[in-house]
Amino acid sequence: MTPSDPDTTPLLPARLHHAAYVSSDQERTRHFYEDILGMPLTDFWIEREILGGVEHVFALASYGLADGSSLSFFHFADPDLQARYAAKPQGLFVHLALKIAPEQQDALRDRLKAAGIPAMEFDHGYARSLYVEDPDGQTLELCVDPDHHGQGAKESARDALTRWLAGDRVPNNHLPRAA
Repeated sequence: MTPSDPDTTPLLPARLHHAAYVSSDQERTRHFYEDILGMPLTDFWIEREILGGVEHVFALASYGLADGSSLSFFHFADPDLQARYAAKPQGLFVHLALKIAPEQQDALRDRLKAAGIPAMEFDHGYARSLYVEDPDGQTLELCVDPDHHGQGAKESARDALTRWLAGDRVPNNHLPRAA
C-alpha cells in the first residue's frame, strides 16, 4: 500500500456508547423509559459548560441497555436553549431500533397498552417490530430477530446497492412474514 492508497482496514466500533436526545420533561421521560420500557436510569449528570461563548446549564439522564450502552436525554435550564435544542419528531423512517427477545416484546406490548400508549406492529421478514413514540415524539422500534435471521437476500449487500444506484427497484426481501 502506498501513502495515496486508502486504508481499507475496517474500523468497527465495539458497540454503541450512547444515543443522545433532548427531553422536554425529565420526569416524563424517566417514567416512559424506566417504568414502562424497563430501562434503568443509570446516570444523571448536571453540567455547566461554555459552548460557542454561551453558558449552557443542563442535565443529562442516561438509561441503560444490556450491553452497557445507553439512551441519554438532555434538558436545559435556560428556556431559550431548551427551545433551540428541542426534539423534533422525525416520522417513522428516522428512528432508533433496539433488539429485544420475543418475550420482552410481548411484555412491552402489554405494558404500552396498559399505559394507553399506542404502538404499531410490523413484520419485515428480517425483524418483527413494535414501533412506539416516546413522550417527545421520537420513534423507537423494538425488534425481535426471527428464527430465520441471517438467511437474508440471495445477493450481497454491495450487489443490491449497485442495483439500487443503477435504478433497479426489484425487491430482494423475500423472507417469510407472519400472517
